[in-house]
Amino acid sequence: MDINLLRQIGSKLFKEIGQTRHMPFSQEPITKGAGGDRTFPIDKKAEDIIISSLESFDIPLSIISEELGTTDMKGGGQYVVIDPVDGSKNAITGIPLYCTSIAVADSDNVGSIRLGYVLNLLTGDEFWAEKGRGSYFNGQRIYTQKDDTIYLVNYEAQNPGVDIPKIQQLFSKARRTRCFGATALSISYVAYGASSVFVTPAPSRTFDFSAGYLLVNEAGGIVTSYDGSPIEHIELGIKKRTTLLAAANKTLHQKSIDLIS
Repeated sequence: MDINLLRQIGSKLFKEIGQTRHMPFSQEPITKGAGGDRTFPIDKKAEDIIISSLESFDIPLSIISEELGTTDMKGGGQYVVIDPVDGSKNAITGIPLYCTSIAVADSDNVGSIRLGYVLNLLTGDEFWAEKGRGSYFNGQRIYTQKDDTIYLVNYEAQNPGVDIPKIQQLFSKARRTRCFGATALSISYVAYGASSVFVTPAPSRTFDFSAGYLLVNEAGGIVTSYDGSPIEHIELGIKKRTTLLAAANKTLHQKSIDLIS
């Protein structure tokens, strides 16, 4: 697997899904995915495109996907971690913030991820990273924020009443805050240099952040759990979860931990 193959998949996704807009609340869930969330038609369509594309490459792969679960192709091989539509609740309620996230790993843990790809399904913008070769936005090299000012904190709050108080002190030092409702896209904007920090105090699943993890690292940032613990050892899987803190540089990372603590 290489980044060109992931971009081929992205091209198909944008052609088939990217220009489709939904009226609010126009879709009902069709089932429940392996990850536990409701599966909507857009999730199923995106996953079908990705899986059929991977099958056409005729490469031994071990698939981990939010809807499908885990399966092997050609006896299994490189790990491919897929979130067909991250932000599907945005998609089905008419909010134009959702993406596809795909990561490729040599082993079954976060630290072995070597390719990361995030496609903004509304704009066609592509974020990708290759281990040891940097991060890119539409083919242009990108880097994280270099100074230590907390300009923008992006966050997720699965349970606002519980989660937001935990990060309120971090908010108080930020010039702006945003909640996109799409973890992979939020982390990508840390790599892009638009966000200083992304944080989620509620556990996030590996397919939500695997591609973003590599994007931030290759752009010069750091990704750990919410309390600063390393996440490289975490197993890639449907049920594996961790809190997240992605920061543009080590100084911002430490500042964030101090404020959260």
